[in-house]
Order: sequence, then structure tokens, then C-alpha cells
Amino acid sequence: MPLYEHVMIARQDLSNAQAEGLVEHFSTVLSDNGGKVVDSEYWGVKTMAYKINKNRKGHYAFLKTDAPSTAVQEMERLMRLHDDVMRVLTIKVDAHEEGPSVQMKKDERGDRGDRRERRDR
Repeated sequence: MPLYEHVMIARQDLSNAQAEGLVEHFSTVLSDNGGKVVDSEYWGVKTMAYKINKNRKGHYAFLKTDAPSTAVQEMERLMRLHDDVMRVLTIKVDAHEEGPSVQMKKDERGDRGDRRERRDR
């Protein structure tokens, strides 16, 4: 079966438990249609680059799935109809990366990265 990665943004006024409940709900929709969720991550509330439906922030969730295209289409259809889901992105991948996603990894270099000292001008 094809491998997919999904990112979902839910409304900011939901609680963490409700946002994780959405992920579980859509995981069951996928499994009912013959697919399976390989891994799921809840990234938390993050600030968006621009407002979506008058919201500045949103609950981000990430799913790695192994499912037929019909199951993915049904899950996406239900996500787009759900009032609490603002955006959905689905990407077909050749293989899933092992371990946590980039969003979940801590930055080893710190917040500013590896910056050299500025010279006086």
C-alpha cells in the first residue's frame, strides 16, 4: 500500500484533549477503510504565518499512514467537512523516516543557530 504523511491544523480554542481526540477519530476512519496509522504526533499549539478563519494559532498534528488511496480520500473528505479542522495537507512519500519528525526534535545548536561574531563596521 502507498505511504502518506498528513498534517492537520485544528482551531485554537479546542483543548489539547479535544485536538488529540480528532487525531484518534480520523485514525479510526482510516483503519475502517482498510488503512493503518504507522505513527502520529501532536505538535501542540503553534502560531501561523497568517490568519485562517480569524485564528492566529492552531493545534498541529502529524500522521504517518499506510493506506489505500480510497481510505485517504475518505479521511480527507471528512477532515474538510469537520468544523474544527482548518487545514489539511497530505503528501505521498516513498518511505517514512525513522524516529520523531523535525518539529519534535530539539535544536542542538540553540535558538539562534551557529552564528559567528559580528565585526565592527
